[in-house]
Amino acid sequence: MNSKEDFENTIENLTFETELWNSGKRFIAGVDEAGRGPLAGPVVAAAVIFPRHLRLDGIKDSKTISAKKRYELFEIIKSKALSIGIGIVDNRIIDEINILNATFRAMHKAIEELIPTPDYLLVDGPYFAELNIPAKKIVDGDSRCYTIAAASIVAKVIRDEIMVQYDKQYPDYGFARNKGYGTREHIEAIKKFGLTDIHRKSFKLHKL
Repeated sequence: MNSKEDFENTIENLTFETELWNSGKRFIAGVDEAGRGPLAGPVVAAAVIFPRHLRLDGIKDSKTISAKKRYELFEIIKSKALSIGIGIVDNRIIDEINILNATFRAMHKAIEELIPTPDYLLVDGPYFAELNIPAKKIVDGDSRCYTIAAASIVAKVIRDEIMVQYDKQYPDYGFARNKGYGTREHIEAIKKFGLTDIHRKSFKLHKL
C-alpha cells in the first residue's frame, strides 16, 4: 500500500473526524451510497466506523480508484474498521418510493447494522432523512471526508459484485461491465430484449 497511487489525491487528514473526537464523540460513522443513477439494480449504502485516529493510505472517493484498487482497499477497510453496515434497497422499492427515499432507506439500514451505535454521522450529500443520531451532511463528502470516502468504497464494491452476479442471470445486458448504468451497450440491449426484472421502471425506460 505504499505505491504512488496510494498517496495521490488521498484525503490527507481527519479534519471532520478529529473535531468530533475532540468534542467527546467516540464512534463516528461515515455514510455513503452507490447506485443512485443506474437504470437497473439496487441502491447500496455503507456506513463505516474506524478506530480513533486510524488513517489508511489510499482512502479517497471510490469513483477515482480503479476496480482492482477499490477491492484491495475494501479488504483493508473490512479488517481495520470497528464496524461496517450495509443497506441494500432493490429496484422494486426504488420504483415504489423513488430513488431519493430509497437512498435514505438504504442509509438507515446500513446505520442500523452498526455495532456500536454511532455517536455521530458524517453523511455524503446535501440531503439526509434524519435519525435520532446527530449528523452532518457534507456535499462532495466522498472527496472531502476520510470516513465517508471509506464508506463510498465499501458501497461501490458491494454493489458492483451484485451487478456481476446479475450479469450471469441476464447475460445480454452487459451488467458486469456497465453495472446497470445507461451505456450505449445497455440501452441497445433494452431496445432489443426489453426490460428485465431488475430494471427501474420508474426511470421512464420505455422512452429510451
